[in-house]
Amino acid sequence: MITHRSYAVEPWTVRETELSLDVLAQSESVFALSNGHVGWRGNLDEGEPHGLPGSYLNGVYEVHPLPYAEAGYGYPESGQTVIDITNGKILRLLVDDEPFDLRYGRLVSHERTLDLRRGVMERTCEWVSPAGTRVRVRSTRLVSLTQRSIAAVAYEVEAVGSQARVVIQSELVANEQLPESNGDPRAAMALQAPLEPEQDFASGSRLRLVHRTRHSGLRVAVAADHVVTGPERTTTGGESHPDLARLTVASVLEPGEKLRVEKTVAHGWSGARSLPAMSDQVDAALAAAAHGGWTGLVDQQREYLDDFWARADVEVDGDEEIQQAVRFALFHVLQAGARAEERAIPAKGLTGSGYDGHAFWDTEMFVLPVLIYTSPDAVAEALRWRQNTLPAARERAAQLGLRGAAFPWRTIEGEEGSAYWPAGTAAFHVNADIAHAVVRYVAATGDEDFERDTGVELLVETARLWRSLGHHDHRGTFHIDGVTGPDEYSAIADDNTYTNLMARANLLAAADVVERYPKVAERLGADDEESAAWRDAAESMNIPYNGELGVHEQHAGFTRYQRWDFAGTRADQYPLLLHFPYFDLYRKQVVKQADLVLAMYTCGAEFDEEHIARNFAYYEPLTVRDSSLSACVQAVIAAQAGHLRLAYDYTAEAALMDLEDLEHNTRDGLHIASLAGTWMALVAGFGGMRRSGETLQFAPRLPEKFSRLAFSLQFRGRRLRVEITQQSATYTLLSGPPMHIRHHGERVTVAPDTPTSHPVPPPRHRPAPEQPPHRKPNAR
Repeated sequence: MITHRSYAVEPWTVRETELSLDVLAQSESVFALSNGHVGWRGNLDEGEPHGLPGSYLNGVYEVHPLPYAEAGYGYPESGQTVIDITNGKILRLLVDDEPFDLRYGRLVSHERTLDLRRGVMERTCEWVSPAGTRVRVRSTRLVSLTQRSIAAVAYEVEAVGSQARVVIQSELVANEQLPESNGDPRAAMALQAPLEPEQDFASGSRLRLVHRTRHSGLRVAVAADHVVTGPERTTTGGESHPDLARLTVASVLEPGEKLRVEKTVAHGWSGARSLPAMSDQVDAALAAAAHGGWTGLVDQQREYLDDFWARADVEVDGDEEIQQAVRFALFHVLQAGARAEERAIPAKGLTGSGYDGHAFWDTEMFVLPVLIYTSPDAVAEALRWRQNTLPAARERAAQLGLRGAAFPWRTIEGEEGSAYWPAGTAAFHVNADIAHAVVRYVAATGDEDFERDTGVELLVETARLWRSLGHHDHRGTFHIDGVTGPDEYSAIADDNTYTNLMARANLLAAADVVERYPKVAERLGADDEESAAWRDAAESMNIPYNGELGVHEQHAGFTRYQRWDFAGTRADQYPLLLHFPYFDLYRKQVVKQADLVLAMYTCGAEFDEEHIARNFAYYEPLTVRDSSLSACVQAVIAAQAGHLRLAYDYTAEAALMDLEDLEHNTRDGLHIASLAGTWMALVAGFGGMRRSGETLQFAPRLPEKFSRLAFSLQFRGRRLRVEITQQSATYTLLSGPPMHIRHHGERVTVAPDTPTSHPVPPPRHRPAPEQPPHRKPNAR
């Protein structure tokens, strides 16, 4: 994979069969391990060579001033950037005084494997030093899904053919030097040496460093403990310095003898806790991990993932690459949110520093829908994080002269981090996206406690924003003007259809919960008059439509804009934002990513099948997919409109976004939303899954290349398995009470252990829509 000969296609692993320095940075993202709290990029154990060193703690960031050529009221004054925390991965190796550096000597073999069922990254290699000494190195790495602060490495060296004097230096390293920014706006701002030392410690097999960020004032503690196994003549010794703590293990190995170091690393951070408290916290985490040891961590990891795959696996017959890719996608989506626990899920997860580690609307509209049906506890935690950031969102709304909450376009801690208004703050739809996630989660789980304690407040405060942001015209129609929808090539527009439809759903949902939870509503100051105003705005919401063309407009007046000169745009001028001024993009009919098309998925009840087909045909030739968020949405609607071959090609694009580095920036971290979109394309696209209230609907159809598609879902205390072939769909209730679903509109009752099968009707034939020149998806 990564379009490189050294990557193999296998159903449950990503395997690199030789070291390829030309894709080293990309592979570090692909092989990254995380649990949503701790993230380790897939750097080599020895630390060098590397593309981008990366060890992250969710929520640890540094602030920096946001420069403006001309200041303006309401512009954020400072930005937030994820930082590379103390690196506990490093285990340097010296063989007969020669550093084990794969750029020197002779590398006989090198293989790395990301095992998606066991949740570990394994590495084996043989190397001959410049002096001719041969060693075999094996390592296994994990970031624990069961012990939130723990990551661990087992590192083993074996002498091959002759005696070898070996030294392993296990280190904690802070303030590693980072590569300079490459000028891509999607990359992170490189902050050099952001950590100020507060404590360094080495005693016996234990290491610890405590630092504090210079400006954000966050305290970060990282500690490591070791179990060393080797010949009797093995020695150990520790030392510490402000930015380095090291355990040195030395031995002489006869042929066939091995030296093994099991390293357990604990991480913690706080903006409030004292230095002694943080030191105690990571020491306690090490003690808890030592209870079961390395074997216990490995066993717990497998048990956790066995349970996850039992409820989340997607099986694809007919395309081995997509089968591998969807499991890779599900694994990384799980890693991004499993133990985030009231923290954000960043756009890159914890696999890299791209987008400065910020969370966007991607979380609510792409990542959470997957987790809702596979790991719903993580969804509740992510939405509680949004609730925890409400004070900052209320303050931002007040600054803008609005009521309620204005959630940030991009953030780590809750403050707006976007310095560009048109494609930042003006994208108010993030409010409705959060509300949409609340409604979807409650509908799928029936979690009334969450709805009462978290959902009501989020829905009320987001609804208040829409009522104050929009206005009624002289005819009583409600408009929301001067906003940016999902398409960032159409900014500061009036009545963006996606925004208006999502806002309408937000307003109605808020009015409903106020009626269901009057005591909570009273505490929030939401009365019957305000609720009635929300319903009035929702019912009179303007939805732009061009009757002459018979299509919905992306925003009011969009269809009268001049079309972009696609014929005059070269293939090497994509993405357009890197080659053309925004001014030119904003006034033309060109779409960066699915916008109106996304509305047809999220608000599907608002469109009949004919309008879905016509709208899709109109917007396809305008959509250039300069965003990784687009292909999966286009796959879903292409499948619904009957364009199964096109949907298949878009599915592959979403699925292989990182495994083939399609946007040439996988080095900065994985595209977590596009990975989630792989599931969306398969389940909502070819599975035709939609939710209507508390009922699931399916309208499955497979592309020619697929002989079978199977997936499982969790829904309202039930586990449903769906298996689709070219001829039929079979629904099996694996657990829980009987449930009613719809299959191509027909009501079906599914009882426990009683599979029910139904024929799959052929799609209606429609002419295939065109795409812009150079932007047709790669044909499978």
